[in-house]
Amino acid sequence: MLETSGLADPGNLAPLFWVDSALGSTIYLDGIVTLVDAKNILLTLDTFLPPEGGKDSSTYQTPHFTTAHLQISHADAILINKSDTVTPSHLSALENRIRSINGLAKIHVTKYSQPPALSGALLDLHAYDGVSSLENNDIFNNKGHSHLDPSISTASLYPLPVFTEAKLEKLQAWLQSLLWESRLEFPSDGVAEVKTEAKVELEVYRTKGRIFIEGGSERRRARMMMIQGVREVFEIVDVDVDSNEENKEGRVGGREEDDGGKAEEDEKGKIVLIGRGLTGLPLKQSLDWYLGLG
Repeated sequence: MLETSGLADPGNLAPLFWVDSALGSTIYLDGIVTLVDAKNILLTLDTFLPPEGGKDSSTYQTPHFTTAHLQISHADAILINKSDTVTPSHLSALENRIRSINGLAKIHVTKYSQPPALSGALLDLHAYDGVSSLENNDIFNNKGHSHLDPSISTASLYPLPVFTEAKLEKLQAWLQSLLWESRLEFPSDGVAEVKTEAKVELEVYRTKGRIFIEGGSERRRARMMMIQGVREVFEIVDVDVDSNEENKEGRVGGREEDDGGKAEEDEKGKIVLIGRGLTGLPLKQSLDWYLGLG
């Protein structure tokens, strides 16, 4: 376990341990855990900056993007500590605010920094070799966008079609444009336009998804691939569904014949993005156009 300082940017550290094969033999990135103070975190998230040239605090209008936003957005598990020092209504508002920033992370409410269990809360998260966090249907039911926090949000692309190899290459190109160049291409009156800015700078901090590619096994109509990304670093890799832990829990593969259509539902692709400037962008429209579906 690596403990960083309270001002550390996890986005700069995570790719080093996640993609470096030389480190991978002895060091394994299991996940990122963020500890927040239930009593004071909202004060930090609600910090405002004065408008340009302004000095009167009563005229502060611009939300400040803080280190707290950054650490919450990269987290795979979040511990809300000192829950005994706040009211139930405050705690509920805090949980909603955190979920608006990061809709993928598991949230644990604690006292004295003691999680309900180490395994699954702090350890054995498997955040970078699994996609179980995508089973949070709330992300997709509300289309992933949040207006609770103006600085950062979670956005979803769902459902996605089964990909051909050619469309997989187009997906990679779309992600490269979005993550490397902060460019979002979309059609307008038959002409491709490029959107590079929203109300705030477009920047994606965390990318996670699962897609299905034509040509599966005897047990599945298509093979599953996992998308993992931190900042501009991302990868798309095959997932061995039959040996995956999710298979043991009955979420993917190995299903009963009569599953009420759950098998078909679970073979729909999903991509979740966490970052700045995502709210209101035509992400799904852009990807569909890129894939030739629009």
